[in-house]
Amino acid sequence: MRFLIFIISIILFNVTTGVAQNNTSKSSSFTLKGEVIESTTNQPVSKVNVEINGGGYTTTNREGLFFIEAKVGDELIIRSDTFETVYYIIKDQQKIKIEVEEANDKILPVSKSRTKKSRNQDVFISYIDSAKFHQKKDAKRSIGYVAKALESVSGLSTTNLQNSMAFETLADIYMHWKQYDLAVDNYKRSQSAISNSNIQIKLADAFRMNKKYQESIALFNDLLNEPLSNYQKVEVYEGLGDNFFAVNDEMKSIYNYQNGLDIANSHAIIPKITNLNSKIALAYAQGGANEEAETYFDNSLNLASQENKKRAVSEKNTVADFYNQNNDYEKEIQLREETLNEIESMDDDSEEEDLESPLTPQRQNYKIANAFVAQEKYEEAIPYLKKSIEEADKKEDLVVQKDATRKLSEIYKGIGKFNEAANSYERYVNIVDELYIKKEQEISQAARFSREIALKQNRITSLESERELNESRYNLAEENKELTLKNSRVQWWIIGSLIVIALLLLITAFVQFRSVKQQKYANNLLALKSLRTQMNPHFIFNALNSVNSFIATNDERAANKYLSEFSQLMRSVLENSEEDFIPLTKEIELLEIYVKLEHFRFKDKFDYTITVDEKLKLSEFVIPPMLLQPYVENAVWHGLRYKEEKGNLTINFEHLDTESIRISISDDGIGRKKSKELKTEHQKKQNSKGMGNIKKRINILNEMYKDKVDVQISNVSENNEGTRVQLILKKD
Repeated sequence: MRFLIFIISIILFNVTTGVAQNNTSKSSSFTLKGEVIESTTNQPVSKVNVEINGGGYTTTNREGLFFIEAKVGDELIIRSDTFETVYYIIKDQQKIKIEVEEANDKILPVSKSRTKKSRNQDVFISYIDSAKFHQKKDAKRSIGYVAKALESVSGLSTTNLQNSMAFETLADIYMHWKQYDLAVDNYKRSQSAISNSNIQIKLADAFRMNKKYQESIALFNDLLNEPLSNYQKVEVYEGLGDNFFAVNDEMKSIYNYQNGLDIANSHAIIPKITNLNSKIALAYAQGGANEEAETYFDNSLNLASQENKKRAVSEKNTVADFYNQNNDYEKEIQLREETLNEIESMDDDSEEEDLESPLTPQRQNYKIANAFVAQEKYEEAIPYLKKSIEEADKKEDLVVQKDATRKLSEIYKGIGKFNEAANSYERYVNIVDELYIKKEQEISQAARFSREIALKQNRITSLESERELNESRYNLAEENKELTLKNSRVQWWIIGSLIVIALLLLITAFVQFRSVKQQKYANNLLALKSLRTQMNPHFIFNALNSVNSFIATNDERAANKYLSEFSQLMRSVLENSEEDFIPLTKEIELLEIYVKLEHFRFKDKFDYTITVDEKLKLSEFVIPPMLLQPYVENAVWHGLRYKEEKGNLTINFEHLDTESIRISISDDGIGRKKSKELKTEHQKKQNSKGMGNIKKRINILNEMYKDKVDVQISNVSENNEGTRVQLILKKD
């Protein structure tokens, strides 16, 4: 039944599209040709937003040229973050030239003859323009300019317009740098100052990017009941389509995309026509209607080829992905070859290449190779993999270089070229090691970036609070002035003022208490993340020592086997490293791999058993990642390893009640006292650091989640031999 409804919807949408595309323009309209150049250098300005007020929309190409449907008398609007908006009335059908002046990073001098309030307004606008100019280049610098803009008007009666502009700019910065939760918060602040449709559209899109789809859909639906420009209507329908596409509701997604496409066709909003054709095709493909998807992709390819080269290349890559999903590898290879040629011919010196973008030579070569491999054409795939590796090495794209090198090794192995396979695999291992180091550096940089952004956001929030406090003081001073002029009502005004002050103090105390509580919670989260990042290098270092031991004894086979198991373990550790909690089943799987590796290393020192109570419902419990491994590591390295005869390691997961379980880690090793006597000072320091890390994590977790984890450590026997660690884990 659902499939029948889907097919009927397809027919209706195709009919609607046909009607919309056959609409003819009014006889008085014509295609206006224009050019946007920088006034001082006469250089063309690309990617400028060009719009007819209430009509069509387009952008300038690399030569600064644009074409748009217009009529004599229409108002042409030229917008960009790099210069002040230009408004132009179309007088005839001749080509027009628009000269603009790029924004200066420095704050322009302000005339002394103007009032203080007017001068501060000019400084405020200059800082906001500087923030927009640096938005995509330097987040910290851009946010700093927003803070300076608010500081420039602090102590004055800041207008709602200034607040709205500042927080909208701040939210735009966070959206670009993918800090969607902060973007939502600042769009709301901007919206509370001055409500307008553009901010609401941005807020709805921020909700969607933050995966709050229902909030986004509700806000977009509310916008449909408000007066919107044609371009805004297209944005709203496109936003609704994006939300339904994200939640796998293909029919509603296509319905909204089609509504947006009808409006874009009627008003010649060219870039949106291309985008919506492509998105409708993706929605059809997601719903399994591949023929309809291919029709719309043909439209989007044709339209994209008439825009700038980068847009055309992007669309070819999207369609190539579609052919890959449908196993049409010949068409995929043809499109990717075209894409590759166009990428290499593009002059991208002005922009730093995004290594995560699919529009890079290394990624396109890798995808072409995969298409040949899928057809078992291994000899044809090898040159593309080599080219991908070469390009990735040149661009320092370790991710693609790793994948391509591994694929090349597998192909060589499959066709019997074992020497080449071994050499490629050796390069692959080296690249993986280099990639691990790079990822650790990126994690450290990301943490530092987040801290700096948080500090700047707190500074802006404090400025807003300071502004509100200054306004309160100003109002109070005005009230006191009026009290001195009205002696007959002095008593009543004093009482009223005291009440207002008391309320302000109560509100301030409440806000302060709430802020301290929230800050404490945020600090705990940062502390947990910091402790987890400390655990990973400590764990990796210990595991690599085991690999080094096998290599030192020339036991290559054992080292390779151990390294294979270790890579599987590392994958699990890295996947879970960003999570506060993981399912108990994952922790048990990670623990089984780890114990297996240690047993492989010390098989003559101990045997082990891991038992899970049949009554225990593992799916109902979660546990902090890497919580159990340090205790098992201590049992092996500091208890069982030094025992003369073979020992035993026992790990039990026992059901206590519906809300808690008991995890026991027991060994019959030499015991904590004797182990401490055998350690060097360095070993004592390292062990103390590792166990101290675990204790800190447990203390923070218990503070945040009300005694979620309880740990007890005791001796197994009365002669201080053997160690037992018992953890009581409670359900959330």
